[in-house]
Amino acid sequence: MKKTTLCYCLQNNLMLLGMKKRGFGSGKWNGYGGKVEQDEDIKNAAVREMREESGLVVKKEDLQQVALIRFYFDLNPVFECHVFVTRAWYGQLIETDEMSPQWFAVEDLPYADMWADDIKWIPLILDGLKIDADINFDAAGSVVKEFEYRLVEFD
Repeated sequence: MKKTTLCYCLQNNLMLLGMKKRGFGSGKWNGYGGKVEQDEDIKNAAVREMREESGLVVKKEDLQQVALIRFYFDLNPVFECHVFVTRAWYGQLIETDEMSPQWFAVEDLPYADMWADDIKWIPLILDGLKIDADINFDAAGSVVKEFEYRLVEFD
């Protein structure tokens, strides 16, 4: 499984999402993240991806892991995603070649234009839960066939 990261900036009752403009997941609102490079620390990867895709600088110590999700497509393991939230950052939020940013009220997230699984687990993390999950999509990645999670604690 490829290791990946996702990071969500939270401010008051708002969540920052980016409209993916190219590549895997294009046309969907998502958190900021991407692949973990070989020998790269997972939190360092989250910090790097956040800066590259949004212009925002997040410190490792300000990242709170809220989920570990293994994604399968038609039962084939594809991604192991480490999900973080942060409430602290600095820098100027910018649009990049890859992502176009927008703040959304957490009670009004654009789930219809997000990955089909997001509506299943994002409300859990917004409620303060920490989860270890397995999500199986159909081969096209448009239908969630299975979703299982367990409550966990992260360091």
